[in-house]
Amino acid sequence: MKHSREAAGVGLARSVFPELPPVVREQPEVSRSRLRDLLPDLPAVKPRIPEAVSAVMGHVKATTLSFSNLHQYGDLFVSLLKARKKTFIDRLHWSLPEAEGMEFDQYDTPLSRWIVVHEFGEILAGIRLTPTTARCGVYSYMLRDAQKGMLESIPTDVLFFEAPVNPRIWEASRLFVSPDVPAHRRLAVQAALMGQLSESARSYGATHVIGIVPAVWSRWLRRLDLSAVPVGPKFSIDDTVSQAALFTVARYVN
Repeated sequence: MKHSREAAGVGLARSVFPELPPVVREQPEVSRSRLRDLLPDLPAVKPRIPEAVSAVMGHVKATTLSFSNLHQYGDLFVSLLKARKKTFIDRLHWSLPEAEGMEFDQYDTPLSRWIVVHEFGEILAGIRLTPTTARCGVYSYMLRDAQKGMLESIPTDVLFFEAPVNPRIWEASRLFVSPDVPAHRRLAVQAALMGQLSESARSYGATHVIGIVPAVWSRWLRRLDLSAVPVGPKFSIDDTVSQAALFTVARYVN
């Protein structure tokens, strides 16, 4: 019974999350003492969107939301939180706060930014960005708080090193692609998501993005010439196997 439940969980994760390969080339595990040296070592690649991907973009838009510009985008932020609720609570059955059909938590504050991929008001994908220098009451950001034992669902050994507090590193969380996106458009949506993530993070002075991603990593990130390295052991959240990864941030080239 347990194996069938785990298999079902993996199937749901594959339909919701982008598949992110942990490395472009073989990388050693990152020790606590190597984080500072690792940052400049990751190649500063220039990701590209393949022509075949661009051809199916249609009217897809990628927008970065902040508390200062929410009023410019109508109910886009509300729609994002509702899409997160459908994804993480209704579909994946994660135990998260919700209200009025929206999922949220203690990291949805003015310190964060939200990357939204959308088309004609439909939410196709999303990511939340939070600086690793963030502070709000007793909380900082997800990986650091997990390491400090403040989050029951994430193990304290989530990283191989002490969680960074660095303006050059931002955390990505609540990463998803809507299961309603058809297979032939998923790579285009993923490219739009990662392209906007890259551009936004760079605009805030970041050189790297760290975050928990599903461990069902596959080919598409390599096809976009992006680079990442695993920086923590694999672990399970409600039957979804995940792992912390550190990504370079580079400008997308059309």
